[in-house]
Amino acid sequence: MTESASHRILTQPALADLADIPADSRWVRSRGPLLHLLDYGVQGRPPLVVVPGITSPAISMDFVVRGLTDLVHPIVLDVRGRGLSDNGDAYDLDTYARDVEAVVRGLRLQRPILLGHSMGARIVATVAAAGRVNLGGTVLVDPPMSGPDRDPYPTTLEAFLGQLDQARRGTDADEVAASWPRWPRREQELRARWLGSISRDAVVATHAGFEAEDFFATWPSVPAPTVLIHGGDSPVVTAAGAEEAAKANPEASIVEVPGTGHMVFWDDPAAALATTREALRSLL
Repeated sequence: MTESASHRILTQPALADLADIPADSRWVRSRGPLLHLLDYGVQGRPPLVVVPGITSPAISMDFVVRGLTDLVHPIVLDVRGRGLSDNGDAYDLDTYARDVEAVVRGLRLQRPILLGHSMGARIVATVAAAGRVNLGGTVLVDPPMSGPDRDPYPTTLEAFLGQLDQARRGTDADEVAASWPRWPRREQELRARWLGSISRDAVVATHAGFEAEDFFATWPSVPAPTVLIHGGDSPVVTAAGAEEAAKANPEASIVEVPGTGHMVFWDDPAAALATTREALRSLL
């Protein structure tokens, strides 16, 4: 077991999970931190850069991108402070966006599509609105719509930190299932093994950003083609939030996955995958 000064833990069983996925590790340096990516290596297809959520390392998206390799060439980022990527000295949206831009440039990706879930969706929106790299389109899955003068993010910081504490003392799939009973068993097991790789500092700073950084300050500037996917029962993107998003960016496609919460892919993998495939086809 290894543990850094920031108390990030990766056990041997977690590292062994990497041997079971059809992806290679790649590395890009971004203004200091070394960023790790899982490259699914389908050459000749349009690149898709996937940016996960606040407590989701790259491996957590494996079950999603495996179902996309006939359409795209997926490359999944361990966001700084997570998985095998280095910690950073900042965890704000612009810094995260610069990391994604470093990936696009470092891997020489031509007009990649960006797909982000939750925090990752906010990052994708920031990259697209900034326009510093040439993209083929964006897919935003249930981006946090909290911010100044808005309702708070539904999951409290204390809840996130409690999950991290569980991981550091040693959790298991049964304990994860108590919080996420709808998830596939493999995803509960992966979360139990990999949650310890998440930096507490990254979670604290990112959660603060959910309250201080306004998604709707960026969203209207996200260029087409873009698709916003949200859970039909999500407390993060409510029906009112989806309606506001449609009005704020009329060129965007807004798509609901019925019966799912914020963790859209985990709550109904088949429906979420089908919706994502349709979104990607519309961009391609």
